[in-house]
Amino acid sequence: MKKMTCAAFAALLLASTNLSAVAQDHAGHGSHGNAGQAVVKAGPIAISGAFIRAMVPGAKVGGGYIKLDNKGGEADRLVAATSPAAKRVEIHEMTMENDVMKMRQLKDGIDLPAGGTVELKPGGMHLMFMDVIKPFKKGDTVPVTLQFQKAGTVDVTFKVGAAGASSMEHQH
Repeated sequence: MKKMTCAAFAALLLASTNLSAVAQDHAGHGSHGNAGQAVVKAGPIAISGAFIRAMVPGAKVGGGYIKLDNKGGEADRLVAATSPAAKRVEIHEMTMENDVMKMRQLKDGIDLPAGGTVELKPGGMHLMFMDVIKPFKKGDTVPVTLQFQKAGTVDVTFKVGAAGASSMEHQH
């Protein structure tokens, strides 16, 4: 089986997401909040909106997304993630540079400022599930353990949405 590079995965993500259709589909919807989504806590950090996009056949990598609210008075950092559904989970960031999409691993993790919110979402920071054991299918759930520098570890269940989902709230 052929390995997929980060650049190839980024191209696959773009190809599977019609951004103008997503924008039109959500026009006038406003904010849905996190209706129906469980909030998990790790110390002062509230974790919500955990979802993974369904994978296309043959893919060995998948993207996961989540919202992290640090309600504490001290900064923290998401330093790692693991899942029995993948051989490894890496923290990544996708950026556009001169009309070229670039993806890189954030080896030091993600800063969570005191009183701040950080969203891992399509087109930005995300969890990259590498060498997935069984492709993620819409409707499935995936167990993930998040590790924070100060708040410790916490288990979170990620819901699998459609291949082009922008969040679990927008499954129309």
